[in-house]
Amino acid sequence: MESLDAAGWARFFNECQESAYHLEMRDHYAVAEEQADVERWRVGDWGPEQDAQSKAGWLDLMRATAARDVRLRRVRIVSEPVSEYIRFEHEGTPQNLAAGEDIRWLPRTRTSGLALPGNDCWIFDSAKVLFNHFTGDGGWVGNQVSTDPDVAKLCAQAFESAWNSAVPHNEFALK
Repeated sequence: MESLDAAGWARFFNECQESAYHLEMRDHYAVAEEQADVERWRVGDWGPEQDAQSKAGWLDLMRATAARDVRLRRVRIVSEPVSEYIRFEHEGTPQNLAAGEDIRWLPRTRTSGLALPGNDCWIFDSAKVLFNHFTGDGGWVGNQVSTDPDVAKLCAQAFESAWNSAVPHNEFALK
């Protein structure tokens, strides 16, 4: 298992030609680089400008990828009522949308009939899957890559099923 740095993430996006789809299935992420941001948000010292500054590198990468006509989609599967972290994430989503990502939300109660992979993942061009691994409390563990065609097909089909059941960001009301 590896842990990608910014250059590693950029490599995956720079190599893809048609699509990059992200399936997020956790209610809480506790990655170290976001902890200060969540704390500032929690006390009301956070808004769109701070969010955009904090994830400027990511947003730049998304803009550059979208400019190459790569389709960027993300589905966030969430429990309801949503967790504090999901509220933080929801508030920052407009910056991702402006950078070219299309984001939908899917309440977990609507996923029972879907076959989903066991981990969050990015699916690139329906051929390469980058799995993201986390600890039980949301801490970062690392990445694992699969180019197995069967794994890529499973994840791409799971993503499409989730996408088709999900609600666009601008129509999704937090509960």
